[in-house]
Amino acid sequence: MQNLNKYIDHTLLKATATEEDIKKLCKEAIEYDFFSICVNSSYIAFAKAQLSKSNVKVCSVVGFPLGAMSANAKAYEAKKAIEDGADEIDMVLNIGFLKSENFDAVWKEIEDVKKTIGNKVLKVILETCYLEKTEIIKASELAMLSGADFIKTSTGFGTGGATIEDVQLMKSVVKNQVKIKASGGIKDKFTALEYIALGVDRIGTSSGIAIVTNKNSENEHTY
Repeated sequence: MQNLNKYIDHTLLKATATEEDIKKLCKEAIEYDFFSICVNSSYIAFAKAQLSKSNVKVCSVVGFPLGAMSANAKAYEAKKAIEDGADEIDMVLNIGFLKSENFDAVWKEIEDVKKTIGNKVLKVILETCYLEKTEIIKASELAMLSGADFIKTSTGFGTGGATIEDVQLMKSVVKNQVKIKASGGIKDKFTALEYIALGVDRIGTSSGIAIVTNKNSENEHTY
């Protein structure tokens, strides 16, 4: 297993995040040598500048947190994020389309975003708290077949975050063909290691420092 810090996408996605908050996030990511920071797309260029002398990557969310905007809007947001310096894109799939069994639309949307960002990493957020088991299976299949590099459990803004059962189900579908990112409610070292033991390759959390220092987190966010 690689060092625990290299599993962490150090995350700040709240609506009230200021430039000072993003600057602090970036300083923390450098100090603890996290894999990446994950922010809303409006802050990508700003964050990239803060991290210019580090190896920390920049991840942008797209279509966040509902996934219900148009496919064209998601593709454009992803394109702009990459132009601004994003290394990875975490997009929310269209949950309503999935539940409507409009699988072609879900497939095409993911495929279009992947084509837009080329060789950059694409993570598709399933938002498992809203899905039945059969829907998690189908969403995992669609993301895999559409060219996603990762499937991801949650936005952290839904009714629930990552669960062991959901990650096990996702892993049973994608095997080792697509990586998995667990996010939402992961706040301590024990929980993070539990997910890594299941084969998770990345942890999305605003409690990264608490996880790597093995101290209790006082962060109020669920991500």
